[in-house]
Amino acid sequence: MSQIIIQGLLLSGLYALIAVGFTLIFSIGRVLNLAYGAYLMIGGYVYYHFTQVLGMPQIAGILLAAVFGSVIGILKYRLIVKTLKGDHVAVEISTLILAVVIQAGIVLIFNDSSKILHPIVPGVWRIGGATVTFNILTAALASWAIIIGLYLFVRNTHIGRAMQAVSMDVKGAAISGVDPDRINLITWGISGALGAVAGVFFASYTQLNPSMWVAPLIIAVAVVIVGGIGSIIGSLIVAHIIGFMEIISTTLIAAELRGVFTMLLIIGVLVLRPRGLFGREEL
Repeated sequence: MSQIIIQGLLLSGLYALIAVGFTLIFSIGRVLNLAYGAYLMIGGYVYYHFTQVLGMPQIAGILLAAVFGSVIGILKYRLIVKTLKGDHVAVEISTLILAVVIQAGIVLIFNDSSKILHPIVPGVWRIGGATVTFNILTAALASWAIIIGLYLFVRNTHIGRAMQAVSMDVKGAAISGVDPDRINLITWGISGALGAVAGVFFASYTQLNPSMWVAPLIIAVAVVIVGGIGSIIGSLIVAHIIGFMEIISTTLIAAELRGVFTMLLIIGVLVLRPRGLFGREEL
């Protein structure tokens, strides 16, 4: 039981980081970014190339992954989202197509074979009868540090307050002197960086391959739908629910069922409470 509790808490921290970047885009831009999983894939491959191929330090690999993810997010907003502004269906379909294109590019550059990332921090820790790898422990602690840092940024900086204003009322924010286009651009950049860093942790926990973007996208969509689209707090809570569901299902039932209960949860919430468990809230 202690193994399930500890592993569930640690995995949930990583899932929370995955979900926050996805929720952030919807809260401010009102867009379901279906290419979000591609941020994670890009982050994982950038980290792999610079650390395990070129031999750079791990922290440099993580920072470069964040930069690449941010640049992809900014370009996506400039070239796709802003161009198709107002047509949410076209935007969401185009982001999904972009993810498939990025996957094809990854296959061309790195081939389609799976790769194993070296643990960010090797070793194991035994506590209360449970065995925990330092790798997932580091991922969870880093995820929460990033989430807390994002919260403080949004609450205590001029840009953060502008993001809150846009999430509440775009027209009202514009009247008060906030540039919604600039704020959306910054938000897509931040989301890209968050996704790429989450991708490094996710790939180190699982494995690196060109289709790895699908699983975290499903997680992000599940967290957002179940928590309530746009609800940051709801996303964090549901990330823990899903994290524990996955640990329990893979530990006590069968590893092949990973993700099945998450999909059933999405269906159940859509049928019984379409607005999600916590509805919508602003930043």
